[in-house]
Amino acid sequence: MLYYLFRYLSEFGISGSHMWSYISFRALLTLVLSLIIAAWFGEWFIKFMRRRKLSEAQRSADIDPYGVDKVGVPSMGGVIIIVATIVPCLLFGRLRNIYMLLMLATVVWFGLLGFWDDYTKMKRSKDGISPIYKLGGQAVFGLIVGLVLWASPDAVIRENIKTEKQNGVEVVTHKSDPVKSTLTTIPFVKNNNLDYSAPFSALGDWKGAAGWVLFVLVTTFVVMAVSNGANLNDGMDGMCAGNSAVMCLTLGILAYVSSHINLAAYLNIMYVPGSEELVIFLLAFVGALIGFLWYNAYPAQIFMGDTGSLAIGGVIAVTAVIIHKELLIPVICFVFLMESISVLLQTNYARYGNKRGLKLRVFKRAPLHDTFRVAPGQLPANFKVLLNWPKGCWLESKITVRFWIITIMMCALAVVTLKIR
Repeated sequence: MLYYLFRYLSEFGISGSHMWSYISFRALLTLVLSLIIAAWFGEWFIKFMRRRKLSEAQRSADIDPYGVDKVGVPSMGGVIIIVATIVPCLLFGRLRNIYMLLMLATVVWFGLLGFWDDYTKMKRSKDGISPIYKLGGQAVFGLIVGLVLWASPDAVIRENIKTEKQNGVEVVTHKSDPVKSTLTTIPFVKNNNLDYSAPFSALGDWKGAAGWVLFVLVTTFVVMAVSNGANLNDGMDGMCAGNSAVMCLTLGILAYVSSHINLAAYLNIMYVPGSEELVIFLLAFVGALIGFLWYNAYPAQIFMGDTGSLAIGGVIAVTAVIIHKELLIPVICFVFLMESISVLLQTNYARYGNKRGLKLRVFKRAPLHDTFRVAPGQLPANFKVLLNWPKGCWLESKITVRFWIITIMMCALAVVTLKIR
């Protein structure tokens, strides 16, 4: 709203109003405001939840040896993150931008889905809503995102192409006209554009439509996978919020260079007009996550809950798809990926053992972060663990910070892929 107000005032030559046309200025304002809102609103929300005694059931000491310090800690902290993100975006964002609208819809949709799950856990069932409903909600929104990007005339790119100067030095330029495209970026590859329609050359005139169908399906899968990965990573104080802040900051960098035609040409990546508004949204989201950490760092005063973790996964996935960097998700979200893989391995290996009357496990416990806080003697003697490491129990704060460090390294690698090919 303020963006449009000051743009109108600039027509009258009012001093300083032109500053609102700069992405860097608006992005930093959203970052600061989201931090302030998260800090102020967070304190009020925690008191509100405590007065109504709205908290999840305490985790068993067999699973969480530090659970005794977390009795009565309220959940649904994702509400703080969502409010602290939406308000600055409404004030400083361009609300006619398709990408800003899509990101606001993402955080609201997944926030409501997670809120439903958290509320059910606290009021009706310890296990929350059925996994089918949760997966269904993720899949439906993934389809919506894919179809919107397919149908919207504003969701376009300008493909990077190579020309040669007169002296023979090769430079990168972009096609003059923005087009609808099923291209995406392949990391670590020199000619790094992959076309989803390429496998369907035999379909002739239907090639483009088939490519878009594949794009929508890939988008749905990415949204579901990242959302569930973030959900699994949310198991320790500050874990998911810290990791996600680094991931979103990385995506903000990628969105900025994708929205800047000169930087996009220099880095030989496709130019995505309008994606600069993603920088506004992502810095607001980063500020909200860091502000939330003020209360969520060990020992937590409030838990994120599915309200926050599902929204985080949705935001990361949709952003990556919009800027055509979804194939970088395994690098940026490496920690989420490992958490998901650990659960899949643990579950299937346990089923294999059960059929043979054995108690088999790959890790001492899954998701992966849980295996580092299994104290000596907690694991039943009849369990056969394939990877029985570490031998002792790490402090929760040490596990969290080490996961943060891994995320920082992987996100740095993701940014470096812009030049390493």
